[in-house]
Amino acid sequence: MAPSAITPPPETTSELISAGIKHAILKTAPSIAPHVGNLSRLQELDASKIIFTRNLNPKPVPEPNSPEVRAMNACTDHMITCSWNSKTGWQPPHLGPYGPLSLMPTASVLHYATECFEGMKMYRGYDSRIRLFRPDRNCRRMLGSATRIALPGFDPKELQQLIEDLVSVDSPKWLPRSRPGSFLYLRPTMIASAAALGVQKPTEALLFIIACCFPSLSEPTEAVIPSSIQAGNGNGVAPEKQKPGLKLLASKDDMVRAWPGGFGNAKVGANYGPSLIAQGEARDLGFDQILWLFGPHCEVTEAGASNFFLIWRTTSGRLQLVTAPLGDKVILDGVTRRSVLELVEERLTAKWEDLEELEIVERKYTMGEVEEAIEEGRLVEAFAAGTAFFIAPVSMIHFRGKDLEIPLAEGTTGKYALVLKSWLKNIMYGEEQHEWGVVVEEVDLD
Repeated sequence: MAPSAITPPPETTSELISAGIKHAILKTAPSIAPHVGNLSRLQELDASKIIFTRNLNPKPVPEPNSPEVRAMNACTDHMITCSWNSKTGWQPPHLGPYGPLSLMPTASVLHYATECFEGMKMYRGYDSRIRLFRPDRNCRRMLGSATRIALPGFDPKELQQLIEDLVSVDSPKWLPRSRPGSFLYLRPTMIASAAALGVQKPTEALLFIIACCFPSLSEPTEAVIPSSIQAGNGNGVAPEKQKPGLKLLASKDDMVRAWPGGFGNAKVGANYGPSLIAQGEARDLGFDQILWLFGPHCEVTEAGASNFFLIWRTTSGRLQLVTAPLGDKVILDGVTRRSVLELVEERLTAKWEDLEELEIVERKYTMGEVEEAIEEGRLVEAFAAGTAFFIAPVSMIHFRGKDLEIPLAEGTTGKYALVLKSWLKNIMYGEEQHEWGVVVEEVDLD
């Protein structure tokens, strides 16, 4: 399903970077290069060569919403590791006990941020089956992220198979059938591991895949918004009671997360680390995330690490779903983002039950436009979309000293966010049979 109204992932970048990415794929994963035979002598990533070593010291599974789960540091019994080097290519993957990695202090990743990752989940369905949600999208995006920072290429289908191998082994215990409607977070990661300080393309890399217990982040935090922010003073007067929905603090002119021609469209650590101090300060002030703006006109980009959507009515009366475009490398091509757009294209471009049809608009827009829509009563709802936060309604944006209140038609969410979230959950948990829900057969180790 590829609706024509939805912008495909961008294919262009600077000629220098484009040539480098093409060369990396030809050298490290020639089988996926179009119209090119396997001219490389390097071994490609091959999931069929996996070696399995069972963990003989398994850990207990923590209770849902326990301190361990909320700390997001409890991982399953096993992990995938696979090493690569520039002389021989990819080595056979290993599915073995979860444990620490061994790196020299001079490893490239520790100095030059040569690492990328993906965020995805495995779901225990209400039909007792285990599913992944559009894993092909994550694996293709990780290929783009890896080659963007000079890490080796691979066939995304092989990465997906390795993810499924880990899921098949650890899901029976860590997502038991007694817990339908639950999930585990999956983190495929690749790092440059060569022990050399030179600023150069990596000559060694390590791919690893882990599964972690995660709390649901689709509901807002229990933080409160200090009235001192609303009043514009620092007297620390009593905070207001928390309202439903995410509260976003719009970034200021001296804060930029990503920029045109950069790597905001790649899932690399360098996009996240520099934003953490601002995110922490925002949470200390009672907000859930930063709404990242760009440029002198305050163009809206992303909410934290999630894509951001608005539904508003134009001055001519059309109801639009609006989100920032992908073309200038500022926005991540989120799997949830793309799924929202495709579902709207398929199901909501005509009237559906009591919901008015939506027009999909991917374009640059500013906080000035958002503020004007709110003042004129044309803003219907807003939500963030991503793997971690899923579909999270937004109830307020603090922008240049003002709280811009956003409607929540259903009390705790907007009507469209509610419907989109329910459609996605139905696919993820097997209540709707759909090609996006990829079933993984489980392996019972007992």
